[in-house]
This record gives sequence, C-alpha cells and structure tokens, in this order.
Amino acid sequence: MKKTILQSAALLILSALAFVSCETEENTAKPVIDLTEVGLQNSKTGTIGSDLHLAAEIIAEGRIHTLTVELHAEDNSDHSLDSLYTEFAGLKNTSFHKHIDIPTDFTPGDYHLHLIVTDQQGQQSVAESELSLQLPSDAVAPIVQITSHPIENQSYGMGQHIQLSGIVTDNLSLGGLYIGLVKADQGLDDASVNASNTITLLHTHSFSSTTSHTFNASIEVGTTTDNDMTSKAIEWTSGNYYIVVKCKDTYGANWTYSAHYPIQVTI
Repeated sequence: MKKTILQSAALLILSALAFVSCETEENTAKPVIDLTEVGLQNSKTGTIGSDLHLAAEIIAEGRIHTLTVELHAEDNSDHSLDSLYTEFAGLKNTSFHKHIDIPTDFTPGDYHLHLIVTDQQGQQSVAESELSLQLPSDAVAPIVQITSHPIENQSYGMGQHIQLSGIVTDNLSLGGLYIGLVKADQGLDDASVNASNTITLLHTHSFSSTTSHTFNASIEVGTTTDNDMTSKAIEWTSGNYYIVVKCKDTYGANWTYSAHYPIQVTI
C-alpha cells in the first residue's frame, strides 16, 4: 500500500514538472525587433553598388539561433538577396549593425526588406521596411593609363603579337572595357569604335575590382579569330592601323578614350 502511494506521488511530481516545463516553454516570448536604421540615418534609401546601413535592437528570451536579412524588388523581378548571420547565436539580446552590399546589377526602384530573427525554440519574428534603391550620381569618367604599348608605326608581320597593357580606374564602378585595332582608312571616331567594326584585342565587363583593373591585351597577326567576348572571324589586310582603348563607368555611362597608338601590318 505504502509502495503504491509513493509511486502515485512520484507520478504526480513528474507530471507537475512536465507541466511547469511545458508552460515555461510556451510562455517564452518570441523575439522582439526594433529596426532602428534602414539606410543612412534611417533614410529608407540605398545606393546601388554601395552598402546599405542596417541596424536593430533585438531581445530574444529564447536565445537567438539565426538572423536573416532578405531584400527583394517590389515588382517581383529577379533582383533579391538573402544574407544569413550566425554569429549572434546564443545571445538573449544584441545590437545588430551591418553594412550590406547592394549588387551593381540591381535596378533602381522600390524594394522590401525583412529582418528575421529565429530563436533556439524555433520561434520567429520579422521586422519589415520599405526601401528605395537609387543609382549614384556619377559625372566622373574612368581614367585610362597605358603602361606598355608599341613604338609609333611599329611594323608587325604574320605570327607576331601586337600587345598593349595598362590600368583603368573609376571613382565608383567600372562598367566596360574595349580595346580595338582599327584600320586607319576606316575614318571612325572613337565613340563609333566597337566589336562589330574593328579587330578586338580585349572586350570585358568583368573586373578584378569595381574601381581598378589591370589589363594585358594581345593578338597574333594572322590568327583567324579575335578576342571579342564572342570571337569573330578576322580578315587581315596590310596597311596602317592604330590601337585605341575605350572604357566606361557603370552608372553615368561616361566614356574615356586613350590616345591612338599607330602601327603597320604587313601580310
């Protein structure tokens, strides 16, 4: 009889403990997010190709598991980013402050931002904000510096390599680089030089950094195709040529042109 009473008491205690544990878990508040800054000085604006200031104060009784920042265009275009942060795991409260890079291929317009906090009990809270992304004001053209080039009117024959090297820089972001070998009698102005009407030594929109790129361009006289992004056939003829470098920035579409470097080709 005494044994039965003790067993019943033990079961009651275990049940009470389980109830208290369950109740405690159920009563743990979801994370609380105070989104204090979206854009510099909470302007709700950001600049494409730059970083977005984002700050928040977070309280999580159930301790933080992950923080996620999601950004997507309001027009449901493909422009979106998703950043996951795990360094805050285990904290009950924290000051979140990040500078999030906005890709240069994003288009200006209205976006929507979500800051999502998930605690270690799986509870989740979301803070949202509208955000306008803008192109930067850019009136400064890139700079082209040539570090190695042919001597004036240097002659090249079959199998020889025409080479040019240099550095292009921009104050904000490089957008495109084209180096063409132009037949002198074509009478092209620099703005008209492109992959369709010249022999391409180099054509790229991919750079080692957004603001600076070192290039080495070369082509062999007599080769059958050039170095365009999609190579095209070359019809070599003897005559006077010159090399010119064109470079533009990403935002203002400001172009810079190098000096002409005249050479002779003998087939």
